[in-house]
Amino acid sequence: MKIDLNDYFYFVHVVEKNGYTAAAKSLNMPKSRLSRHVAQLEERLGVRLLQRTSRNISVTYEGQNFYVYARKLVDAMEMAESAMENSHGTLAGKVVISCSVGTAQFVLVKLINEFAKLHPKVLIEQRVTNEKVDLVAEGVDIALRAHTNELPDSSLIRRFVANIDWALFCSPAYLEQEGGIDSPQDLMHCQFLHMGQNRTMGAIPLQHQDGLRTHQKTNIILCSEDMSTLLMGATEGLGVVSLPTYVCREALKDGLLVRVLPEWLSLSASLSLLMPSRDGVPPQTQALSAFLRERLPAVVAS
Repeated sequence: MKIDLNDYFYFVHVVEKNGYTAAAKSLNMPKSRLSRHVAQLEERLGVRLLQRTSRNISVTYEGQNFYVYARKLVDAMEMAESAMENSHGTLAGKVVISCSVGTAQFVLVKLINEFAKLHPKVLIEQRVTNEKVDLVAEGVDIALRAHTNELPDSSLIRRFVANIDWALFCSPAYLEQEGGIDSPQDLMHCQFLHMGQNRTMGAIPLQHQDGLRTHQKTNIILCSEDMSTLLMGATEGLGVVSLPTYVCREALKDGLLVRVLPEWLSLSASLSLLMPSRDGVPPQTQALSAFLRERLPAVVAS
């Protein structure tokens, strides 16, 4: 039985791109060629791996099982090539990193570019989304996740990076308009800018530095899943906002924002770096992981 490793490579891409069109665009090749390789693979294995409809594809049960092994084979091939390139003393190969929109804009923007300058032969593919991503299914090498609770047990490798404090901020003009904000109860009369969807019914959690916890009623006037929108709204005097301290660092330095109720936090989260538990991690992935774990704590520090 003759094995064509290209069949495995193309099948993995079709699954991870959720269809022939996206996979063909990613690989810059005709869909007909992709389809021919997958059909050839199915014929050799004697099973249907993908179910095709007029609009998309779905992976069969056999296809899901086969994908796990095919992904490992593709990983091994890529690692073999990277090992030869890296043997010359220069990191090379590809690293796929996943993160949220806020993390991309305020945490990684400088670090990713700095790493790219240090290692120009490493292709960095940054995937930015606020949706939960299956690292293995999507072929992600590194993911950065901020979380308030413990991450569920899984086969993923987790590395704690840093703690992230969310504090309260507003513009100097808004603070003057309110006549000062001296206690959590004063927030009841303030306009509030809220990160995410409004599932709190206007009540936000607060934690004092001595451990006291409470929920405070507020008047939420804007909800957004984009930190940049909330940051701009706060600097323009729309109201009080709760954001990670590193997001507001520049605005504080420039006098566009002031911190209110400095003895209180609205949230305390953890930042973790996740990696799939695969046999052998390529040198370029190890290098980016180590680089981020070394540099990120200073970037997100309060």
